[in-house]
Amino acid sequence: MNIAVTFPSGRIESYRSGTRVEEILQHREFASEQRQPVVAALVNGALVSLTYRIEVNSTVEVVELNTRFGANVYRRSLCFLLTIAAKQTFPDRRLVIGHSLGRGYFYYFDGVPTASNEDVQKLKSRMQEIVSEGCPILRKVISYSEAVLYFEKNNQPDTVLLLKNRNDQKIAVFACGDFLDLAHAPLVPNTNLLQVFDVVPYSPGFLLRYPPWNTPDRLAPFQENPVLFSIYREYKDWGKILNVRCVGHLNDLINNRQVRQFIQVAEALHDKKIALIADKICERRDEVKLILIAGPSSSGKTTFAKKLSIQLQVLGRNPFSISLDNYFLPREQTPKDEEGNYDFESLQAIDIELLNDHLLRLMRGEQIFLPRFNFHTGQRQETQIARALPDRSLIVLEGIHGLNDELTPAIPRKVKYKIYVSALTQLNLDDHNRISTTDNRLLRRIVRDSQFRGHSAYETLCMWESVRRGENKYIFPFQNTADSAFNSALDYELSVLKVYAEPLLKSVKPAQEGFNEALRLYSFLNNFVPIPPSWVPEYSILREFIGESAFKY
Repeated sequence: MNIAVTFPSGRIESYRSGTRVEEILQHREFASEQRQPVVAALVNGALVSLTYRIEVNSTVEVVELNTRFGANVYRRSLCFLLTIAAKQTFPDRRLVIGHSLGRGYFYYFDGVPTASNEDVQKLKSRMQEIVSEGCPILRKVISYSEAVLYFEKNNQPDTVLLLKNRNDQKIAVFACGDFLDLAHAPLVPNTNLLQVFDVVPYSPGFLLRYPPWNTPDRLAPFQENPVLFSIYREYKDWGKILNVRCVGHLNDLINNRQVRQFIQVAEALHDKKIALIADKICERRDEVKLILIAGPSSSGKTTFAKKLSIQLQVLGRNPFSISLDNYFLPREQTPKDEEGNYDFESLQAIDIELLNDHLLRLMRGEQIFLPRFNFHTGQRQETQIARALPDRSLIVLEGIHGLNDELTPAIPRKVKYKIYVSALTQLNLDDHNRISTTDNRLLRRIVRDSQFRGHSAYETLCMWESVRRGENKYIFPFQNTADSAFNSALDYELSVLKVYAEPLLKSVKPAQEGFNEALRLYSFLNNFVPIPPSWVPEYSILREFIGESAFKY
């Protein structure tokens, strides 16, 4: 049977059903346009590997290396390459992926206190050899029982646990020689495409470094991030203690009806960490007058600020909250981005002069009239109620620019206490596949936007790239200036978000922008057993996104 393949120009060609994408990409229309290596393709809006077989009428677009889709394929393929090298070099060790760090991924060997420099060099050398050998990477399907047996023999218990929750007749895997791994997302077709990487010691493990998406031919300088690394390590150790290090462990708790206690422990850990931050603030009670809270989108900043205020009250302080949103400049004075749209995430969108004047006057014991910004009219208006700081007060200011001293240039550094909030999950899907913190936040945002802002998943996905650009420009460069950092991730939350997100993601259709992301996230959530939302405590940070919180926003 023949199928029709439509190219970007609108030209239609006929191919046999089951033809691989890589054969179709030999068409002259693609061959004449390629400037970068082609690492994958979009078929009917879905990202697929080049060894994928097309069986229905389809539109086909190439995905080159110097694109965000291409960069993700390249990074996953490097991880696949590393797992092969580790299995061949250290067959008796179990390699486990940790988290992202400075354009790289942190890895360690389970049960090995420290990976030696010699070990790391052996891994790197073997990876380079596999690249030079030009080994094909093929996507194929095997039976469920065959997959379980292989991963049991290959010492991948977390992967076996992940499959325990599935009953697929066929399991998709990637194969390179006699090595197999689960096919969570497309990989490059051959190891000879994986030329740019590095493997460097980073105690107690090592880093697999990859190039930026827009300069795929070279690595960028490494940027240390001790604040986030310390949080990741602390939460990883906590996961080990509770024996919930991967999705399979969490699913077992849910299936065995033991997850409610785990929820209570996770929430108690949040409260303890917030209480410790409040203690640190009060240790500097003679200096600190202003608490600045910042973090990326959907990190839970607002609820964190409310929970911190409660802990400060326990210690005898009176938090005085100010919303940075109310200090936006009038709409006609708002800067625009390169596309001509209002850039509300720019620091220049804030009336910095008025904000600093108000902060200084409050600290001097004077009264101010707090403004209120009307987002419908795009104008600011003063309230008619004068406000002043009560005794033993601390000003709490929450907003994306909180860590940037250019937001509060008139305020001395010693009176400021900066807190960075982000959702840094310690869970892995399995031994070799991490859970992206960005995906965690995106799912929170999709659910929240639907619950409270009337936005569809399609609309949220369309704006997400712009949100990410703002984070990279205005938030992440300042995260290491924080006095404290708080991890707002809850290890059980994706099983709750699944209940809300799955129907929202299914509403995004193949012809719409963001379809591939919706499809990928839907497939990702398929690994989780659902948890009833009613089991989430009313004071949980998760309630900021799913609703019915005890806090008012």
